Amino acid sequence: MSQLFRWRKELCQISTPSIPQLIPVEVVEPLPASPEEPPVSRPRKKASIVTIELGGGRRLRVESDIDTEALGRILDVLERR
Repeated sequence: MSQLFRWRKELCQISTPSIPQLIPVEVVEPLPASPEEPPVSRPRKKASIVTIELGGGRRLRVESDIDTEALGRILDVLERR
């Protein structure tokens, strides 16, 4: 939850002439990993925040170590709106 509050605080500090639009989000349980695939363990690096400009004054901020497949799905949903 603290990540959401931090994003909200950062969004409020941005001085843009347009009013940001909120996008509905649905939180679902992750799918269980299939038994034949061992979980991938990556060494944890210090994550930094990456800002993606979506156009129309919209920005998406994510941590640099976000799962690329998950980010792809998020961007697909945002482009359809």
